[in-house]
Amino acid sequence: MSFLKAAWHDLVIINYEIDSNILDKYTPKGTELDLWNDKCYISLIGFMFENVKILGIKIPFHVNFEEVNLRFYVKRYEDGIWKRGVVFVKEIVPKHAITIVANTLYNEHYQTLKMRHSRTEEASSKSFQYDWKKEDKWNSIAMTTNKNAIPIEVGSEAEFITEHYFGYTKFNEKTTIEYEVTHPRWQQLEVLDYKVDVDFEKVYGKDFRFLEDIKPTSAFLALGSNITIEGKKTIQ
Repeated sequence: MSFLKAAWHDLVIINYEIDSNILDKYTPKGTELDLWNDKCYISLIGFMFENVKILGIKIPFHVNFEEVNLRFYVKRYEDGIWKRGVVFVKEIVPKHAITIVANTLYNEHYQTLKMRHSRTEEASSKSFQYDWKKEDKWNSIAMTTNKNAIPIEVGSEAEFITEHYFGYTKFNEKTTIEYEVTHPRWQQLEVLDYKVDVDFEKVYGKDFRFLEDIKPTSAFLALGSNITIEGKKTIQ
């Protein structure tokens, strides 16, 4: 049985090209940075976590909620193949129980903050916004798209960002936790406009303050799908 079954919907994805050296101390043992066209990416992502079941059980008041995360991309060579995955700098949710479970069982970096979202539709466009409150500031990412779903093209930057199917967490300097995430190939919506209003230093620490001063490399809206998160494996 999968550890978790849910749906990830309406993923607002903001990507930055950064100096790979910044991520050295965050990269779990046994993995290496996964680059696209020799570029190192970090992504700020907001989405809806919906219809959540843990070990097949819906937990009251923890079925539908927002998540915002900051993540980068790694790969791990095993049994003759490259396993492509992500590492989360931080994952923000509005539910304490989710934070406790994820941090305890998977050694993730969840934080519980007050959150809100909006998803609206006009005659020819859709709008999405995810907000989270850190101390006295509401941070937000927002996006306006057209309404017609289009494929994520093979070999594209969007494919690179979305086609990573493992999660890796740094348990300590010698031990890494690996888990698998399953989902079908996603579609996307063409972006008309987007906005980022985030105090990166306050939310993610001094190492990531520089993201306030650089322009995102790209942005897109992934429609998402049902997903599963499988049990963890310890790598030493």
